[in-house]
Amino acid sequence: MPAMPVLHDSTAARKIDRQATLALGGDGYVLMQRAGMAAWRVLLQRWPQAQRVLVACGSGNNGGDGYVLARLALQSGRRVRVVHPADGGPRTPLAQRACTEYVAIGGHVDVFPAGLDDADVIVDALFGIGLAQAPRDGTAALIQALNDTGAPVFSLDVPSGIDADRGSAPGAAIHAQCTLQFIVAHAGLHTGAALDHAGELLLDPLEVDATRYEGSAPAAAALLAAPALRAWLPRRRRDTHKGQSGRVLCVGGDHGGGGAIVLCAEASLRGGAGLASVATRAGHVPAIVARCPEVMARAVEGTGEFAPMLEAAGVVACGPGLGQDEWGGALFRRVLASGRPLVLDADALNLLATASRALPVPADAILTPHPGEAARLLGTDTSTVQRDRFAALARLVERYACTVVLKGAGTLVGAPGQVPCVLAAGNPGMATGGMGDLLTGTIAAMRAQGLPAFEAACAGALLHGLAGDAAAAHGGQRGLMPSDLLPWLRHFANPGDE
Repeated sequence: MPAMPVLHDSTAARKIDRQATLALGGDGYVLMQRAGMAAWRVLLQRWPQAQRVLVACGSGNNGGDGYVLARLALQSGRRVRVVHPADGGPRTPLAQRACTEYVAIGGHVDVFPAGLDDADVIVDALFGIGLAQAPRDGTAALIQALNDTGAPVFSLDVPSGIDADRGSAPGAAIHAQCTLQFIVAHAGLHTGAALDHAGELLLDPLEVDATRYEGSAPAAAALLAAPALRAWLPRRRRDTHKGQSGRVLCVGGDHGGGGAIVLCAEASLRGGAGLASVATRAGHVPAIVARCPEVMARAVEGTGEFAPMLEAAGVVACGPGLGQDEWGGALFRRVLASGRPLVLDADALNLLATASRALPVPADAILTPHPGEAARLLGTDTSTVQRDRFAALARLVERYACTVVLKGAGTLVGAPGQVPCVLAAGNPGMATGGMGDLLTGTIAAMRAQGLPAFEAACAGALLHGLAGDAAAAHGGQRGLMPSDLLPWLRHFANPGDE
């Protein structure tokens, strides 16, 4: 696996903070002052013309960071207002110290609903990583009021109201333009609802080398970003032939589903597979050949015609347009029994959720569910999956003992014994029918080219996400179609050629 940025949960973040404080002689105020100064530098860079600064402070140490920033802003000649909820005055010793120093130089502190004057920028220092439930009524009202001002919001460490571990918003939550994380990056801010609340994510280590503490505070996840592709997709040798790039068999396309399976097959070729074949209904074969003559499409009306195709396959991508009737069910059962590396999506996942025959253990398989499919595989509901995507991923990996790609905003990739990866690519324009079919083919292409299952899933998801972002950048997110990604899949599949 290539080296990737590390993400932590709140337990590890607190542990690193404590150990760093001890290394500084036990005075936590040193880190608090560094945090306030780091935030002030970002504010000056992002909003250099801001003269009216409103700082919303909570009762804990995150509020203390806000008081430090407020003092620095006041000392610089800005007009500064600090506001806190009725029950939100500083309670921790460090926050009280920071508040005292701010007041000592003439700073004002108001209690909400007072104090929401016009502001050029709002600093959100209400909650840090400790949020575990919806904000109480008074704080929730303040959060809503801050969002309603229309002023840009700058969050310190975590947008208030967002769960830093899960990425969910259990109640009211700040919508920030920018969030500055301190010491370590938080896993939850890269997936789920958090992506709509955090804005631009920045990190300041506060002069702390977090790698010193990795033994006692292991990573919760790794951030899957563009530089990793170069390690997985090196430049090909001059004497490479198609057999060395693998053969993908795409299985699906029941009546009315031919488009899904041809998208899957085209993506496998654009992702670099040497050969791609399709097992589908007879009525789809002419259209597939006309659209993409490079795909070897064959009519399969019974399992007898299917056996030689399975025998020749290096990797089987099953599910796009498969349907759940007898035709699709029969092919699915043969695929499960084939012993081939598998990528299962769409109706293959729905059939798996109700199958009497489970995957072999351990399974050489990659499952690619969206939240609804994940819910069916786990016997729960979509809202539960989305409430804690990391937990849902872990349950899927444990139940099916294989690699899982949990799609959605901040796609997650997990496998037995592996630190999960969070995808730092993709956009809302990709929320359209057929995108998952492309992902299935792309991951199958990575697996066919020799990557192990977990790495193939990571590389395929990243390639797919980068292609989606590039396609959106050249025409916009709304109206983006899966076929728009195909040229970009080829582009990003060749990072070694740049």
